[in-house]
Amino acid sequence: MRGDIETFHQDGHWHNKVEGTNEVFGSAPTKREAVARGRDRAKADKVEHFIRNEDGRISDRSTYTGHDPRNIPG
Repeated sequence: MRGDIETFHQDGHWHNKVEGTNEVFGSAPTKREAVARGRDRAKADKVEHFIRNEDGRISDRSTYTGHDPRNIPG
């Protein structure tokens, strides 16, 4: 299994990378485009997708592993 996917802002662009590696892929001029590419990769790899704001804080997190451990209705 590959590492989780992280979408982040650096040097004026949005990027995606596989956590735990230096593999950066799917750079984009907008957050929306980068998030879409990151989401597609996370779904394909069946991992989590972390989305960071420009300040580096996690703004959103989605799980595509097929077995969400949370037991929250809705």
